[in-house]
Amino acid sequence: MRQGKAANLALIVLAQVLALSLWFSGTAAGPPMAREATLPPGFLAWLTGAVQLGFVLGTLGSAALALPDRVDPRRLIAAAALFGAAANALILLLPVGHPGVLWLRGATGLALACVYPVGMKLAAGWAGPRDAGIVVGLLVGGLTLGSASPHLVNALGGMGWRGVVAAASVAALLGAGLILCARLGPGHRPAPPFRPGLALRLFQNRGTRLATLGYLGHMWELYAMWAWVGAYLAASFAAAGSAANAAAATFAVMAAGTLGCIGGGLLADRIGKARLTIWAMAISGTCCLLAGPLFSAAPGVVMLLCLVWGAAAVADSAQFSASVAEAADPGLAGTMLTVQTSLGFALTLPAIHLMPWLAGQFGWGGAFAALAIGPALGCLAMARLLPARG
Repeated sequence: MRQGKAANLALIVLAQVLALSLWFSGTAAGPPMAREATLPPGFLAWLTGAVQLGFVLGTLGSAALALPDRVDPRRLIAAAALFGAAANALILLLPVGHPGVLWLRGATGLALACVYPVGMKLAAGWAGPRDAGIVVGLLVGGLTLGSASPHLVNALGGMGWRGVVAAASVAALLGAGLILCARLGPGHRPAPPFRPGLALRLFQNRGTRLATLGYLGHMWELYAMWAWVGAYLAASFAAAGSAANAAAATFAVMAAGTLGCIGGGLLADRIGKARLTIWAMAISGTCCLLAGPLFSAAPGVVMLLCLVWGAAAVADSAQFSASVAEAADPGLAGTMLTVQTSLGFALTLPAIHLMPWLAGQFGWGGAFAALAIGPALGCLAMARLLPARG
């Protein structure tokens, strides 16, 4: 690596880990909230869903205003992390179950739209032609570890849901300070402009269409699994008569995705992006189908399944965006990536909200089997992007 590259990437990734702890702080705080007071119907699902919706709106707004090109990306990330930390902390002032909590979670999602994608842009400035996969994989690994961290705080015990929320806000403040210490990489360039009028070209171009369909299949599963795997583990452990710590197990499962992202980035640079995504979705889809039959099995067996699942479900995340960027028409990569990301995160909303209803009607097996539909269709789409064999 060139001098300074490793240090700057480390700063960017660490800042992302800290700031992105805001993402699932509400999800981790939800079960303790429910034990403290009766929550309105759908409240737990919206603790995650509101962030997703805010992120979609924030991504579109940031792209339309070209904020990452008009503002120093480091200052943009720092300002967004500060805003997200404040919105998250204000939850502590409201009664449990107050509708304002969900509005504040939506505001947190708006802030994260200027943290995660802009962090990817910063990291890409340090990537070379031979290590792009691993560099992007590191950033997605940062998202994964940051998202998992509130569950670790929860697992430590004694802090309550308020401690989980407060810890995430403090972490985001630290992330805002760290990102200002990073430098722009030699490959840093202005992003291609967002051109809403050409958004439909995403589906007219064969390469971007198939990569986006693969991404949608991946997103149908990923955030719904992240949002509800903690509840699944708690129910499975209880049914098996185990006293295992479900919060610690949830952190381990989500954190396993960090290793999956790094491994996926390394493999994608060697075997190709499309092939890597197919392998990852085939594994994670199989785990969806096994979750039901293994419910209430020995905790070690359930944990092994979920650790593999956690690693595979996110190992391919970065490669869908890279595939769209490669296949996009000249000058349209920014628009294509913006539309792809917005569609993917919008699709997480129905998946997250369907899970509790499906679990109530068909059990955890039926609920997670419904998630397997996404990876299955995603594999079919990405298989069509494999290079033809002569």
